[in-house]
Amino acid sequence: MLNDSILTLTTFVPAAGAVVVALLPRRGRIIQWFTLAVALLTFGLTLHLPVNYVYGHPGFQFEVDLPWISSPAIRYHLGVDGISVWVVVLTGFLAPLGVLASWNTINHRTKEFYFFFLLQQTAMIGVFVSLDMFLYYAFWEMTLVPMAILISMFGRDRGTEAAIKFFIYTFLPSALLLVAIVWLYARTGTFDFVRLQSILAQSSSTSSSAFPPQALFWASLAFLVAFAVKVPVFPLHGWLGDVFSEAPTAMAMVVAGKLGLYSILRFNLGLFPAQARQVAPWMIALAVIGILYGALVALVQKDMKRLAAFSTVSSLSLCILGIFAFAVSGLDGAIYQILNEGISVGALLLLLGFMYDRYGTYEIGSYGGLAKRMPHLATLFVITGLSLIGLPILNGFVGEFLILSGSFPGHVPWVAAATTGVILSAAYMLWMIQRVFYGTQSGMVTDLAVTDMSFREHMAVWPIAVLMLLMGVASPLWMRAIDGAAVKLASPAPLVGMAVKQ
Repeated sequence: MLNDSILTLTTFVPAAGAVVVALLPRRGRIIQWFTLAVALLTFGLTLHLPVNYVYGHPGFQFEVDLPWISSPAIRYHLGVDGISVWVVVLTGFLAPLGVLASWNTINHRTKEFYFFFLLQQTAMIGVFVSLDMFLYYAFWEMTLVPMAILISMFGRDRGTEAAIKFFIYTFLPSALLLVAIVWLYARTGTFDFVRLQSILAQSSSTSSSAFPPQALFWASLAFLVAFAVKVPVFPLHGWLGDVFSEAPTAMAMVVAGKLGLYSILRFNLGLFPAQARQVAPWMIALAVIGILYGALVALVQKDMKRLAAFSTVSSLSLCILGIFAFAVSGLDGAIYQILNEGISVGALLLLLGFMYDRYGTYEIGSYGGLAKRMPHLATLFVITGLSLIGLPILNGFVGEFLILSGSFPGHVPWVAAATTGVILSAAYMLWMIQRVFYGTQSGMVTDLAVTDMSFREHMAVWPIAVLMLLMGVASPLWMRAIDGAAVKLASPAPLVGMAVKQ
């Protein structure tokens, strides 16, 4: 019975928690403890998915498909497959860590913060499990509002400006997405992803006049632009630096990568495989430019938060390279790298937040010799940095190796250039670690009496560090689900999946 309702529970438990948060009194830490309990409960529910997943079976599992609105034909259709199952678990995993990261940092308007934080969780999980395009679009738009409000309310210096930039960058392309979704509905009479995939596949094989190739291309481009902004793909990354700098740590952990990359894999490649291959040369070129651009700009940053932002641009561009190379191992690596980015960048932002709580700055030049004062934090920072640059036995190596090795046979010059970006990532990350943690102690580090990491902070970061190692040495645990989805996406002809009822 739980299999039939698990996706509904996982999606809406955070929203129910948000309603309760709105009713709780503002005294003590009752709101923090309650939000942490809701986040842990949601994470526990997400673990039901991989434990009970039927590995090796095609199609969607844990499906819920019920009529909702008769006209237009909108259904309450949820399901997960190898692309989405681990991304849902990752979203649940990061939520309690975000609460722990905000425990002392968010000390005013806590009710508002945790209310929108839980709404954001529902919106993100809803994006990953929705199989009705109308339902998906509702959750997709819902992710914008809590994020923009929290950036504006809790930004450091220019929160409102960053929130407006984020909203405009991501909302306007979403209007194109809505137009494309409505056009598909007008042609097919359904918003259901599985039916749309089947109809478009059949029309492609029979050259149906209902879907002119040029019209399909423009529809696919509308999808792609909306998703590329959310990744972000170069040159649509203008919002990311400001948002990373201004967003609270708990929100910066979820702002980049997962939503856009998942949506490209699910809807752009899933509905428009031929059109995705048409634009693949351009996307590969933009991906490699993004890898090099992000790495080079990160190399000259003086602010650690902005360095993390441009490092993310470079790393996510590597995922785009793996996706549009259309090799099974490249797609495996891209999906795996989505998980790696959420984990490793999340750890980096947590550690930067802990440093900011103590010293009030992200400026690299203000630090020096911090390892003598905070050895535990330095140890975890080094582990996280090595994960981000792809050290073997850590999670980042698996994703990078699969993407580069899978993309290499058909795109030798581009992959050679991308490899240069990987080398540059080691340069800027190790340079930052050396400047901040080693060498002569700076006056700020010497003068301010601070303590090393607290128990709460250890509890927030050590699970991620253990997961980095586990994903580096036991990647087949995750690849069992991922590989089947990657094989379908890499196939020249679209494969229409069957539902697997649990």
